Amino acid sequence: MIGNDVQKEKPLRMTRQRRIILRELRKVKTHPSADELYETVRQYLPRISLGTVYRNLETLSQIGEIRKIEVCGSIKRFDGNNKEHYHVRCMVCGRIEDVPESIQFDFGQRVDQTMHYRILSHRLEFVGLCPACTERQLDRMVAKIDGQMQNGGMRLPSCALAEGPS
Repeated sequence: MIGNDVQKEKPLRMTRQRRIILRELRKVKTHPSADELYETVRQYLPRISLGTVYRNLETLSQIGEIRKIEVCGSIKRFDGNNKEHYHVRCMVCGRIEDVPESIQFDFGQRVDQTMHYRILSHRLEFVGLCPACTERQLDRMVAKIDGQMQNGGMRLPSCALAEGPS
């Protein structure tokens, strides 16, 4: 047997570092990046390196203790909730939240029944604007319209100027 094969047969040790990384990840619902989690973990392990956090997150993800959230072109984020669930992501700020269980639907079971695949896992992500980004965008639009109206560049339609019924 090759040395690596022997290593694969050994159960994974839950080191102190791994235990603290897992504990801190499961405390938050913000789906942090490795860098963000590193800053938190350093409070308990001041000498831990960023590379150690990355390696442990990858290992925890591979063994199914956590989930890695990868969106093309963005930073990897990690989720301490390893149960099947859905996410909603803000396309402006990148915020990721869990969709409440009360409104989730078991797509995997339906696909399995309809298409006769043996579904092992699936990912579903909703993309939109979070409440804060929606508010900021509305504020920008209102400010832009106000600026145009003050500069005489935009006129209200006559129906908006007419008085309503008395």
